[in-house]
Amino acid sequence: MHFLMGTPLPRNLLVSAFYTVTRGLLFTMLFTSSLASACPKGCHCSERNGLTVVHCASRNLESIPQDLPHDTVALLLSSNHIRKIPNQAFKDLPRLQELDLSRNRIETVDAGAFHGVADSLRVLDLSNNLIETVPKEAFARLHAKIRLSNNPWHCECTLQEVLRELQLDPETVNELSCHTSVLEEHAGKPVIQVLDSGINFCNFHHKTTDVAMFVTMFGWFTMVIAYVIFYVRHNQEDARRHLEYLKSLPSSSQISKDFDTISTVL
Repeated sequence: MHFLMGTPLPRNLLVSAFYTVTRGLLFTMLFTSSLASACPKGCHCSERNGLTVVHCASRNLESIPQDLPHDTVALLLSSNHIRKIPNQAFKDLPRLQELDLSRNRIETVDAGAFHGVADSLRVLDLSNNLIETVPKEAFARLHAKIRLSNNPWHCECTLQEVLRELQLDPETVNELSCHTSVLEEHAGKPVIQVLDSGINFCNFHHKTTDVAMFVTMFGWFTMVIAYVIFYVRHNQEDARRHLEYLKSLPSSSQISKDFDTISTVL
C-alpha cells in the first residue's frame, strides 16, 4: 500500500531484492560460462532440468566428438558425415537419454558401440544412414525406442535376430525395408511385412550352411578317393616294373647250366 502511494520501500528490503537479483544473474552467467567451456568445439550446449543438451547437428563432423560433458542428457548429431560408431563411443555419458545420429553416412556399428548407455538411453535415431547389417551384440540390453528406417538393410538371419530384441519406433517401422536379401524375391519389401508373412531367414541360413558343409565334405571325400586311386595305380606301375625287371634277370637253372658247361671245357 505504501509502495502504491509513492512511499519508498525500506532500505533493507531494497538491499535484499538487489542481492537476490544479483545472485540469480551471477548464477546464470556462471552456468552459461560453464556450459560454453565444457561444450565441444563447433557445437552449442543448452540446459535441460539441470543437465546438458549438446547440439551438434549440421556441423560437418566426421566422427563423434570426444570432449562431451559428463552430464550430457541429449546428444544431437544429425546431418553430419559420421561413418562409424566405434566401441564404447558414449561410455563416459552415464545420463545420456536421447541420441540422434540420423542423416549421417554411418556404415558400421561396432558390437560394443552403446556399452555404458544401455540402461539410460531412451531414444536412439539411426535413420537415413548407410547401414546394411549390425552385429547381434550392438543393441544388446538397450531399452530405447529405436529408429532404423531408410537404411539399405540386407535381410538375413542376423537382422531378424536383432529386430526380435528391439523396441522399434512404431511411426517408422514400415519404412524399414529390405534393400537386398538372401531371398531375392523379398528385396524392396518392408522387413516387418516379410517377417509377418512367415519367412524365417534363419532357416534359410541353416539350409545354406548345411549345403555348404555337404559340398565341402564331398570335395574332401573326392580328393581322398582321387589320392587313393593315384596311390594304387602308382604302386601297381612300380610293381609291374619290378616284376619285369625280375623277369629280365637270368634264372638260377640257366646259371647252373652255364657253370657246368664251363667246368666241362676246363
